[in-house]
Amino acid sequence: MFTNQIHSQNKKKKMNTIQPPVAKIVPKKLEKHGNVRTDNYYWLNERENPEVIDYLNKENDYYNLSTVHTKEFQNNLFLEMKSRIKEDDSTVPYLYNGYWYITRFETGKDYPIYSRKKGSLDAKEEIMFDCNEMAKGQSYFNLSGINISEDNKYAAFGVDLVSRRQYTIQIKNLETGEILPVKIENTTGGSTWASDNKTLFYTRKDPQTLRSDKVYKHKLGNDTSKDEMIFHEKDDTFYTFIYKEKSKKYLIIGSTSTLTSEYQILEANNPDGNFRIFQPRVRELEYSISYYEGNFYIVTNADKATNFKLMKTAENATSKENWNDLIPHRKDVLIEGIEIFKDYLVIEERSNGLNKIQIKPWNGSGDYYLPFNSETYTCYTTSNVDFNTEILRYGYQSMATPSSVIDFNMKTKEKTILKEQEVLGGNFNKNNYTEERIWATAHDGTKIPMSIVYRNGMKKDGKNPLLLYAYGSYGSSMDPYFSSTRLSLLDRGFIYAIAHIRGGEDLGRDWYENGKLLKKKNTFTDFIDCSKYLIAEKYTSNKHLYAEGGSAGGLLMGAIVNMAPELYNGVIAQVPFVDVVTTMLDDSIPLTTGEYDEWGNPNEKKYYDYMLSYSPYDQVKEQDYPNMYVSTGLHDSQVQYWEPAKWVAKLRVMKTNNKQLFLDTNMDAGHGGASGRFEALKELAKEFAFLFDLENIKK
Repeated sequence: MFTNQIHSQNKKKKMNTIQPPVAKIVPKKLEKHGNVRTDNYYWLNERENPEVIDYLNKENDYYNLSTVHTKEFQNNLFLEMKSRIKEDDSTVPYLYNGYWYITRFETGKDYPIYSRKKGSLDAKEEIMFDCNEMAKGQSYFNLSGINISEDNKYAAFGVDLVSRRQYTIQIKNLETGEILPVKIENTTGGSTWASDNKTLFYTRKDPQTLRSDKVYKHKLGNDTSKDEMIFHEKDDTFYTFIYKEKSKKYLIIGSTSTLTSEYQILEANNPDGNFRIFQPRVRELEYSISYYEGNFYIVTNADKATNFKLMKTAENATSKENWNDLIPHRKDVLIEGIEIFKDYLVIEERSNGLNKIQIKPWNGSGDYYLPFNSETYTCYTTSNVDFNTEILRYGYQSMATPSSVIDFNMKTKEKTILKEQEVLGGNFNKNNYTEERIWATAHDGTKIPMSIVYRNGMKKDGKNPLLLYAYGSYGSSMDPYFSSTRLSLLDRGFIYAIAHIRGGEDLGRDWYENGKLLKKKNTFTDFIDCSKYLIAEKYTSNKHLYAEGGSAGGLLMGAIVNMAPELYNGVIAQVPFVDVVTTMLDDSIPLTTGEYDEWGNPNEKKYYDYMLSYSPYDQVKEQDYPNMYVSTGLHDSQVQYWEPAKWVAKLRVMKTNNKQLFLDTNMDAGHGGASGRFEALKELAKEFAFLFDLENIKK
């Protein structure tokens, strides 16, 4: 105990001798609706300004010097987490159009190898892409959107070397190994082949806002300058994309915003024909379409079906007045999606916050659900690209159970576990951990579920360190999942919890609707109420409670440290969206216009006032703040680096205590962090070391 006190005192002395950088103040007046805000750090958005780069580097230096005593521990954590991962791993092969496709990793290598085998898994391996070779000399590398022509000869693929999600599409001849001299810049990375094997459709982005807004058609052998634009999505609140549905009969152009959908269809064997509207867009009408034997199946919220329903229409009569109910709306069941097979319809549902998978034979021989017993599980359909099969492939995991890939015979109801995630090292046993589903009561009486996991034998004495994670935006459900890296927390006495707060879709569509726009603050107060419940029930205390969130979850972190800083000893905010008002007023920034339906349009005063009342950057005030670790990427296209940079700069001069405040900027990466499967572990090791240092856990 005495040694720990000396260590703690020495650490404080060291921290006090290292002075954090102070960003210069350049006041900028921002006026809207008669309200004037002064932004002292607006200048930090000048990405090319050497002073900005210098400031970010100084923040990095401050973080590195302040945490130098944890560097060895960080490295040990990295090696520990890496040691649990099977390095020479591979995905479960799947059969598509006569070939088995496999993604595998080799020992000591960061990037995947994409390969295939013709006809049989015993056939010779054809390596399509070795990303380890392709990534040589690059500080960032990401390959995306591999798309094989129907004759199996060509593979289109996208490459991003910057981490701004602007991909260059190229084409490889899989028979000769030649990469064609085709480079299509500034795309989403995805593409789709027509049935003629020579026409490739793809989507380009607006170079400034990065909104995917134009669909093009490329003919093999032609210069890309001759590519024809076949659709331009001019509404800047929508983005567009193109794909081929599972039966391969139709090419489909989609246009979606937060609240509205529209699709266009064209026979894949007629690539030079004209796409036709499936159902014209109607504000707040959402739908998605799947094709099967002369009919389209539509998952939609039509007719006030808040939790969505399944409808059906003939392929030659696709407008809404022709749609007929197949599975009607249910108040307590959310339909999340469907999979169509030759003999079966599979429906993914969610009720009471849990995933369910329903099987419906087309011949009417009896519907049934896959059986699941746990209360903290996640199940989901995976690679089901084969239309003519009785096998449904799905995934299953829980907070204590590693993820499994399972083949289920929908006719015989037999299941085969093809693969369970291996946790190497010989120390892991899922029976050593306890999983719980607990419910906190929000300020308005709503019950908020939490999924929680910890090592057996935990005592509710308020002394346990606990990391509470949440997201809570865009209707994204945060399902309980297994993580081998999380074991580094659990095995050192941490409790890990996920708060399923409003703003996600965990308990249905209403759960989302009650955590967005003018009800956004429910997201923040739900998290705070979950925190208070965990403290009241003595899972932890405010001396040992930690919070974590990224992107829109980083907004959540920014809000809770303003609203209830006394509840947390430490907070991790990854690529946080914290300058809500300024960003949402700038329609040149990627994503802004497409997000009006999520946050509101601040050009309207009621939304401006509401956003301003919670925007973390605007609401920073003179008060004590928890210890904070904030991370970002210089090239982030989702949340611009200057949001966390400005936020930290303002916190430095406003906070009234001397607790830790770190800004750690990856100067080579973007929203998803570092590329390469092991580089990401180094970033995670930094976060864990931050927590362990605060808990005085040294190894």
